[in-house]
Amino acid sequence: MDVVDPATRSRMMSGIRGKNTKPELLVRSFLHANGYRFRLHRKDLPGNPDVVLPKLRTCLFVHGCFWHRHVGCRYATTPKTRAEFWNDKFLKNVERDLNNIQALEASGWNVLIIWECQLKEDSQALEKLSDQLEQQRAALSGKPSK
Repeated sequence: MDVVDPATRSRMMSGIRGKNTKPELLVRSFLHANGYRFRLHRKDLPGNPDVVLPKLRTCLFVHGCFWHRHVGCRYATTPKTRAEFWNDKFLKNVERDLNNIQALEASGWNVLIIWECQLKEDSQALEKLSDQLEQQRAALSGKPSK
């Protein structure tokens, strides 16, 4: 039994966005402020990555822990009602994510995943992302990273 009426639930669910989420905007703002230039949601790449850095051959996915099932995360809860529906939905999301990552890597792209909880709980998460991107830049240029 749902704790809210159907109209309220519908309004709540319609407010859940797939693009331009707060975590995604935070990552994009950080990248832009640090001189990285990127493209958004490229439809020609598997999974339409949230952020694509073409010069670094890197795709970023900013995943919500609930929808993409961040293992061991307190935000990756499962609703108590219609458990079979939700488990099936989550399983398909995880399978699709894995297939997209494999396809991107097979095409020569470096794939990074940033979890919603990392941005909330780890003040160094964006700095770690910057370090990973610098390592990718060094690998592509053939020079050792800092």
